[in-house]
Amino acid sequence: MTPLRLGVNIDHVATIRNARGGPRPDPLRAALLAIEAGADGITAHLREDRRHILDADMARLKAAIARPLNFEMAATGQMLDIATMIAPHAVCLVPEKRTERTTEGGLDVIGGQGYLAPYADQLRRAGVRVSLFVEPSEEAIRAASAIKAPVVELHTGAWCHAVEVGDTVLAEREFSRVRHAAAFAATLGLEVHAGHGLDYDTARRVAALPQIVELNIGHFLVGEAVFVGLKEAIRLMREAMDEGRAGALAS
Repeated sequence: MTPLRLGVNIDHVATIRNARGGPRPDPLRAALLAIEAGADGITAHLREDRRHILDADMARLKAAIARPLNFEMAATGQMLDIATMIAPHAVCLVPEKRTERTTEGGLDVIGGQGYLAPYADQLRRAGVRVSLFVEPSEEAIRAASAIKAPVVELHTGAWCHAVEVGDTVLAEREFSRVRHAAAFAATLGLEVHAGHGLDYDTARRVAALPQIVELNIGHFLVGEAVFVGLKEAIRLMREAMDEGRAGALAS
């Protein structure tokens, strides 16, 4: 079974910094601590409204970290220019609305194929690996494949929310969607990632899906860091992921 990577999203370290102004807490310091604790890569979302990560943060991250940088961005001309200038290891195209608190769902890859394909093509030609943040459905995954993105990241938010509120019926239905989508994406030759809303328990369970090779987790880890420290939160997350993967291997 393919090893499972952990990408740590540091957006909400910047959220805390921006709430007060000034330089602290520093997202770059968080990224370096995350790597020291075992993160395989760092994810950061440069939103159009700059509510957390800033342009200077992206440049500093690219210059200073020794692990892959995953640049989450909306498909806009401005973001494309910034991404090609910074040249991160990967770009994940995500939906973005000014009124949302956080990303609320996957890209409309079905209706937006003609719009998204040129962005994916230009990023590929710039040497950047492209992923699309999509709903866990066959239709979305087929559309992502048609756009020629080599990677899909499955939106796990609906499943994690159902788990959080204790709706076991909905949670099982949503997890079944994630499981089926991961298997289907693999049959099309796509690399499969997953993220949004994951905690220790949900990460442990989704880690058992053999097609998934990377989890991107941020808000939960930053929240846990308030109580146990960032390095310990990442250590515990890595432990949960390894337990899930080991359980799948043993079954």
